[in-house]
Amino acid sequence: MAWYRRFVNLMRSERLSRDLDREMAFHLSERADQLMAGGLSEPEAAQEARRRFGNRTLQKERMRDADVLVWLESLLADLRYAARGFRKSPGFALVAILSLGLGIGANTAIFSLIDAVMLKSLPVGHPEELVQVMIGDNDRLTNPIWEQLRDRKDLFSSVFAFSEPTFDLASGGEARRVLGAWVSGGFFPGLDIRPAAGRLLKAEDDFRGCPPVAVVTYGFWQSQYGGQAAAVGKTLSLDGHPFEIVGVTAPGFFGVDVGHAPQVYAPLCAEAIVQGPDSALDQRSYWFLSVVGRPRPEIPEETLRTRLALASREVFTATLPPRWSSEQQQRYLKGTLRFQEVAKGISNLRLRFREALLVLMGVVGLVLLIACANVANLLLARATVRQREIAVRISIGAGRRRLVRQLLTESTLLSLAGAALGIPFAHWGSRLLVGFFSTREDPTWLDLAVDGRVLAFTLAVAMATGIVFGLAPAWQALRVDPQAAMKEKGRGIAEGSSRFSLGKVLVIGQVALSLVLVAVAGLLLGSFRKLATLDPGFRHEGVLLVTIDLHDKSPAKGPRYLDYRQTLDGLREVPGVRSASASMITPVSGWGWNEGVLIDGYAPKTSDDNLIWFNAVSDGYFATLGTRIVLGRDFDGHEGLGSPPVAILNETAARKLFGRANPVGRSFRVSQGNRTDPAVEIIGVVADAKYQSLREKDSATAYLPIGQHERLGPSYNLALRMDGPVAPLIPAVRERLGHEASGTSYTLSLLSTQVDESLTRERLLATLSGFFGVLALLLAGIGLYGTVAYSVARRRHELAIRLTLGASRARVLRKVLGEVGRMVGIGVGLGILLALATTRWVASFLFGLTASDPAVLALAAVTLAAVAFVAGAVPAWRATRLDPIVSLREE
Repeated sequence: MAWYRRFVNLMRSERLSRDLDREMAFHLSERADQLMAGGLSEPEAAQEARRRFGNRTLQKERMRDADVLVWLESLLADLRYAARGFRKSPGFALVAILSLGLGIGANTAIFSLIDAVMLKSLPVGHPEELVQVMIGDNDRLTNPIWEQLRDRKDLFSSVFAFSEPTFDLASGGEARRVLGAWVSGGFFPGLDIRPAAGRLLKAEDDFRGCPPVAVVTYGFWQSQYGGQAAAVGKTLSLDGHPFEIVGVTAPGFFGVDVGHAPQVYAPLCAEAIVQGPDSALDQRSYWFLSVVGRPRPEIPEETLRTRLALASREVFTATLPPRWSSEQQQRYLKGTLRFQEVAKGISNLRLRFREALLVLMGVVGLVLLIACANVANLLLARATVRQREIAVRISIGAGRRRLVRQLLTESTLLSLAGAALGIPFAHWGSRLLVGFFSTREDPTWLDLAVDGRVLAFTLAVAMATGIVFGLAPAWQALRVDPQAAMKEKGRGIAEGSSRFSLGKVLVIGQVALSLVLVAVAGLLLGSFRKLATLDPGFRHEGVLLVTIDLHDKSPAKGPRYLDYRQTLDGLREVPGVRSASASMITPVSGWGWNEGVLIDGYAPKTSDDNLIWFNAVSDGYFATLGTRIVLGRDFDGHEGLGSPPVAILNETAARKLFGRANPVGRSFRVSQGNRTDPAVEIIGVVADAKYQSLREKDSATAYLPIGQHERLGPSYNLALRMDGPVAPLIPAVRERLGHEASGTSYTLSLLSTQVDESLTRERLLATLSGFFGVLALLLAGIGLYGTVAYSVARRRHELAIRLTLGASRARVLRKVLGEVGRMVGIGVGLGILLALATTRWVASFLFGLTASDPAVLALAAVTLAAVAFVAGAVPAWRATRLDPIVSLREE
C-alpha cells in the first residue's frame, strides 16, 4: 500500500478498525459457510473457522500494521504520552520550556541578524552574477574612473555606479533628512528592478546637464503620499532643489548596500545641481562611488581579471589627479582594477559588526548549553522518580531501546515547545538589536523577515538541543535494575555518592561555562566603561551642535565663508548660551581631513610621516569645548582671507614636528601635491583631544581659522555651550536661526549624543554580554540549587541517622556545603582554563584591558562562587532543620 494511503489510514484509525473488523468477520463467515457445506453444523463451523483463522486480535494488529505507518503511529503515541506527563508536572514543564525558549530564542535572534547581514542574497534578479569593481582594497572609485569603466563595453553586459548621501527634504528651517542615492542610468536595469508606479531611471536620464528627476521607494510612497498614483509627477525638494518624481520602486527593494535602505534615488548627473561648485563629478581624488556590474556571460572569470588588469594603466592614466605629488601619482598609476562577487550586497555594516555578531553567536551558544544542562538535571531528577515506572515497563517486555526513544521524544518535545516560544522572542529581539546598530546620522535597516534558512536553523537547534539534554536521563534509564526498582523499599538504588554523579558533572559544566560568560561580560563591560568615562580632551555635556547646510546657498548671495560669522554672532546673543563657535569638523564624528606639512629642519622618514590632521575652527572653539590652551593664544576672530595664515597645534603635533622646542612663533607649510601653500605661523598649543574616535591614540592635529578658508564646504557646524540644561533653550536657538539663517536648512543635535553613538558596537557587546552573563549566573545558580536540593531530599534517611547518632547540625551543614564547594571549585578551575583559551576572541573589542586580565578573571570567579554559595546554602540550611524522628518515621 502506498505510503500516503497508510498515512491517511493513520489519521482515521477508528474507521480503519471498523473496516478491519468487517473484513475479518467476512472472512470468518466465508470459511464457516464452506465448512457448513462440508457437513458441519453452524456452531461447529463457526468454531472451526475461528480456530483456523487464529488469534483474532493478533491478526488484526498484523493487518493494521500493513495498512498504517507504524513508526509514525508509535511516535505520535510517544508524543501523547509525553504531553500527558508534562500536564501532570506543569511546574517542571514551564521551567524547562522557559529556559529552552530563552536559549533557543537568543540563538535565533542573533542568527537572524547574521542571516540578514551576511548570508541573504540581494532581492534582485540573478544576484549571483553581480561583481564590484575595486582598486586593491579600495571599494570606492571616483566619477572619472567610473566614466572610463562605463564606456568599456567589452567587460560587462551591464554596469552601474551609486553613492548614498543623505537628502534634506525641507525647504529651509530644520532639516528633514532621509537616506538617498545618486545612481547611474544603468542602476535599475542592471538590477532587473520593475516599477510599482511610473517609471524608473534609465540610461537616457544620465547625462551631464540632466534634468532633476527622482524615483522614490514603495515604503516612502506609502508613508509620504499614501500610495496615491498622483504622487508621480509631483515635485520633491532635495537639499533645497526641486526634483520631479517619475516613478516608484517595487515593494521589497532596498538597494545594494545591506544595512542601508535609500528612500529617494536621483540620477548621478544631478549631483552637480545640488552640490554646485563643490560637485564631485570632475574631481579626480574624490572617492565616493561604488561600481557594480554583471560580466558578459561569454567571458570566463580569469579572462575578466586579466582584461581589468590590462585596462588599469589606461584608465588610471586618463584619470590621474594633477595636484598630487609625483610620488603619489606613481603609486596611483601602479594600481590594479579587480573585482569581487557581491551576491550578498555591499555592506559597511557587515564589516563593522561581523566579528561582533560572531562573538555574540558564541555567547548565546554557551547560554543554550547552560540551559540544556539545567533541563538535563531536571530530567535526571524526574527520571529517578520514574525508576519504578521504567522497571515495570522493562519487566513486562519493553526493550531498552524503546525506553530510550520515549525519553528522547519527551526531551525533543520540550525543545520544540521552547523553540515555538523562542521564535516570537527572536522576532522581537532581533528588531530590538537593530536599534543598537542605528545612529542619528546612520540609520540601519535590515530585512529581518523569517525565511527558510532561519526556520531550518531554529528547527535544527531545537532537535539538537532535545537530543543533547535528553541523552543523560536516557542513559540513566538504561542502568535501572528492574529487580531492585520493583522492591517495595527499593530506594537504595539511588543512594550513595555516585547515584547522582552525572548531575554533578552537569553542574560543574554549568559553572565552567558560566564563568566564561561572566569573564567575557566583565571584559566587554570594563572596556565600555573605560571608553565611556575616558577624558576625550573636551567636555561634551551641555553642548548643542547646529549643522548648517549650504547646498541651497547660491554664489550670488555672497561668499559663503562670511555666512558663519553673522549666524555665530547672532547665536552668541541668545540668553543661556555661554559661548559659541564654528568648525568644519566636530569631534568624534568619524570625519577627518589630513594634509602633508613641510617644516624647516624636519625630515620625515616616510611619505606619511608628515601627515597632520586638520580642522578649521573659529575663535572661542576651545573655550566652548573645554579644551585647555597650553601655550600661546586662541584665535581672536579677526583672521580673514587677507590676514597672514596662522594655526594652533595640539600637544602631539607640537612634539611630532618640533620635539621639545617651543613651537609658538614657528611656521609650517601645507604640501598639496606639487603645490606648497604659504607659510602658516603657529600662534598657540592646545591640549590633545580625540579627533575621529575615542579609541584612537592622540592624533597630531592642527587647527586653522575657519575665516581664512576661501570656501566653506557643503556644510559647517556651530557648537553652543549652555549655562544650564540644553532642551529648554532649543526653542530660542530655533527662533534665532530663523532670523540669522533664513532659507537655510539646519540640523540640531547634542555633542554628547554624537559621542555616545560613536560607541554603538561597544555598547551592543557590553549590554548583551552583560545580560547573558547575568542569565548564566542565574541558570548556574538554579542548576546548583536543584542538584543540592534533590541530593538532600534523597539523603534524608542518611542525614536523619547521622543526627540521631549525635552528629551536630553544623557538621551536617559543612558536609553538604563541602559537596557544593567541590563542585564549584572544579567548575571554577575548568572555567578559568576555558576563559583563558576563549577570551582572546574578544581581544579586538577591548580597550584598556587584556583578554587575560587577572582582575576580571578573579572578579568573575568570586562572583560565580558567591552565587553558587547562596544557591547551595539554602538547601544545606534546610538539611540542618531536619527532625530525625519525623524523617525516620517516613521511612
